[in-house]
Amino acid sequence: MGQSHPPLAFVAAAQVEAADINDAATPFCAVIGAGPAGLFAAEALARAGARVIVYEHKPSPARKFLMAGRGGLNITHSENLERFIARYGAAARRIGPVIRAFPPQALRDFCAELGESTFVGSSGRVFPASFKASPLLRAWLARLADLGVRIATRHAFLGFAGQGALRLRGPDGAEFTRPAHAVVLALGGASWPRLGSEGGWTGTLREAGVAVTPLAAANSGAVIDWSPIFRGDFEGQPLKTVLLRHGDATARGDVVITRAGLEGGPVYALSSRLREAAAEAGQTTLRLDLRPDTSEACLIRKLTRRPPKQSHATFLRRAGFSRAEIGLLREARPEGLPRDAEALAALIKNAPLTVAGVAGLERAISTAGGVSFEEVDDGLMVMKMPGVFVAGEMLDFDAPTGGYLLQAAFATGLAAGRGAARYLGLLKDDAQAGLSPSHLPNSRAPEASNKYRL
Repeated sequence: MGQSHPPLAFVAAAQVEAADINDAATPFCAVIGAGPAGLFAAEALARAGARVIVYEHKPSPARKFLMAGRGGLNITHSENLERFIARYGAAARRIGPVIRAFPPQALRDFCAELGESTFVGSSGRVFPASFKASPLLRAWLARLADLGVRIATRHAFLGFAGQGALRLRGPDGAEFTRPAHAVVLALGGASWPRLGSEGGWTGTLREAGVAVTPLAAANSGAVIDWSPIFRGDFEGQPLKTVLLRHGDATARGDVVITRAGLEGGPVYALSSRLREAAAEAGQTTLRLDLRPDTSEACLIRKLTRRPPKQSHATFLRRAGFSRAEIGLLREARPEGLPRDAEALAALIKNAPLTVAGVAGLERAISTAGGVSFEEVDDGLMVMKMPGVFVAGEMLDFDAPTGGYLLQAAFATGLAAGRGAARYLGLLKDDAQAGLSPSHLPNSRAPEASNKYRL
């Protein structure tokens, strides 16, 4: 029997009294979406003194966060902060100040305060000691409940009604409107739609005149039309420590042969480039170096020792190549492997694979595209929609795997929460958003080290 855990603590699909919301004494803020960005925005608002309800259309919160933790929750990365910010590419200039305001060490401190210490892996990636998302989420939801944050599940966001009121559909299927003094949208992108992020919000914002870059798959696998024999023999097989090259960009690590192509960290790192190049030309070429730590000259010397009557397969296996690697070389050169040592070494170091595109949003880890940073102010308020803030993957940034996506979710959630608190007049400066008990609805501060400030 697996270890049992107590249920996650949140208010499930509770009816919210209109009088509760219309009480003018305390501003009410609605957060749409109960992923990390939405929950962190809710915490920032609650600490500033707002009444907060998080509306989530799935039966439970943070489903994608929990799924990400199944293979080991990579919460952030330990590299130099400026190098970290550079990973966001074209969005680095705008997202940089948001990350600096809540850097990776602050996220690690946040985890520690919830009882989850973190450690740095050999690759520089940061993980909770348990490797799981569920203990962290359970402690976080309990703290949000102590702060007075309510989470209403099975409530779908349908858009806005007159006077900025929210249009929602409740668990009984009935549609209703709900006034709010401020709204934080944290609806995610469109990757893994079965977990809740469907991208349906793009039409609502476009109708309001907000520029939204079309959503596209990011951090997704490369689509390659393998031969039936190769697919049947090697689906699921790993290729260890390879170097992938596309144009002047490279990525190194382990990849896995799938029915549809290749998956793995190095593939994901290049997926945006592959997607754009394939969309423009119909296909593109990805090159693999199966022996990145061995020079081509060294390979040539090794390959010249083959006995004249020995087959390619036997010789390469004895030279340390796996069956999957040999099969891949044959896929890259279907007319047959060259007998010449120099040509074979060149193929091993630079095997070309034709990529038709990348896996779709249903298989992508994250989403590229979203609300343009030119549409939001420094507090992530949509300038054409005063009082409406956006956070997380709704924003137009692209980042590799390795902790950068979650870091951005937390940091933008905090920025949007603080921005909404300022808009409501609850926050004059960041110092007012600390861990002082006076900022909590129940006048009781959770145990905290005060190493970060919400």
